[in-house]
Amino acid sequence: MTVNQAVTAFAGFMVLLSLVLTYFVHPGFVWFTAFIGANLFQSAFTGMCPAASIFRMIGLKNA
Repeated sequence: MTVNQAVTAFAGFMVLLSLVLTYFVHPGFVWFTAFIGANLFQSAFTGMCPAASIFRMIGLKNA
C-alpha cells in the first residue's frame, strides 16, 4: 500500500466514523467531520498532510 492509498483510506474511514458518532452519540461530532474536510481542503493546496507524514514514518512508500 502506498502513502496516497493509505491517506485516502484513512480519510474515508474517519469521515464515516465521524458520521456514525454524530448520529449515534452526539450531534456535536459534526464538527469532527468539518475538521476532516478542512484538513483535506488545506492539504490539496499546501501539500502538507499530517497523516501522510505518519504513514511515511511507519514505512509506507510514495507512489
